[in-house]
Amino acid sequence: MKYFIFFVFIFFYACNVSEKSNDWQMRPFVKVDQYNPVLAPSESPIFSCPIREEVVNWEAKDVFNPAAVMKDGKFYMIYRAEDTVGKHSGTSRLGLAISDDGFTFKKMPEPVFYPDHDDMKIYEWEGGVEDPRIVESEDGKYIMTYTSYDGKTARLCLASSDDLMTWQKHGLVLSDDAHKDKWSKSGAIVCRVEGSRLVAHKINGKYWMYFGDTDIFAATSDDLIYWQPLTNVNGEWTTVFGPRQGKFDSQLVEPGPPPIMTEHGILMVYNSRNLPEVGDTTLPEGTYAAGQILLNPKQPTEVLDRSEDYFFKPDKDYEILGQINNVCFLEAWVPHDGKWYMYYGTADSKIAVATYEE
Repeated sequence: MKYFIFFVFIFFYACNVSEKSNDWQMRPFVKVDQYNPVLAPSESPIFSCPIREEVVNWEAKDVFNPAAVMKDGKFYMIYRAEDTVGKHSGTSRLGLAISDDGFTFKKMPEPVFYPDHDDMKIYEWEGGVEDPRIVESEDGKYIMTYTSYDGKTARLCLASSDDLMTWQKHGLVLSDDAHKDKWSKSGAIVCRVEGSRLVAHKINGKYWMYFGDTDIFAATSDDLIYWQPLTNVNGEWTTVFGPRQGKFDSQLVEPGPPPIMTEHGILMVYNSRNLPEVGDTTLPEGTYAAGQILLNPKQPTEVLDRSEDYFFKPDKDYEILGQINNVCFLEAWVPHDGKWYMYYGTADSKIAVATYEE
């Protein structure tokens, strides 16, 4: 009898631990098939490129990997778009689309952020500017991280704006001589939720950013503009977490939308790439699926928990076939009226949305 009671106790304890280990995650996110994809490329919009000195169809090739915020009661999406010219098979610029309901967007005719004859041209031309993520500062300024690509090296950069239309470039996030020429991208700044706003949040007196597209690294800042990466005794970036063998995230991990402060800790959605020979054999090679991870709000480099499996993967035609097949790349989320709107790139070709009910 005592053994029976013991095993019953173990069973219920295991169930409670399993349930508790998942209660910090935000899932499921449901793809909104009625509207998806919410944004697709078009050959109609034209732009007079200041560097090429000619008119280009600036989003003719594809649109993907957006940022999104709520402003004045509307959804503002800053999205990556590529043309079809140049030696890199397309220059990336950032466009703006606006929606009343989060599903039906109207594009602005010209990009709002692009390579120009400025101090950043050396880093941005001619590959362009890629993969924005946006949070707000305490005073309502929009802080955008993005990736510059000169055709050889990707570098994490930062810009700011008061209105999402006009932007000031602040240069490389990792600007010191030791790091400025290292491959870096995908900066996601830790924030807190204030209504429909994601506001950059200080931890122990510092702002925190996660970045990287192999392992995940971290950097801190006093003012959201100037950042310092965390390094070990050898001057190498400190790894917060990395890929795992035997799982969907076996080849690389990369930040998704801005991580948020929750009652459980810092919640980060992250993107990952699968390599079947060392990862998940049920997923095609190169599949980008997404997981969730919980980090210590007092020590943001400490992992508290991590999802055992993906919660989001390509399973729609527009996610499976495109410029790069089998890709769901989650990069933006907006909380609004008890619902979270997740915007993501599909096969590096279009943009879709999924929602989560709180």
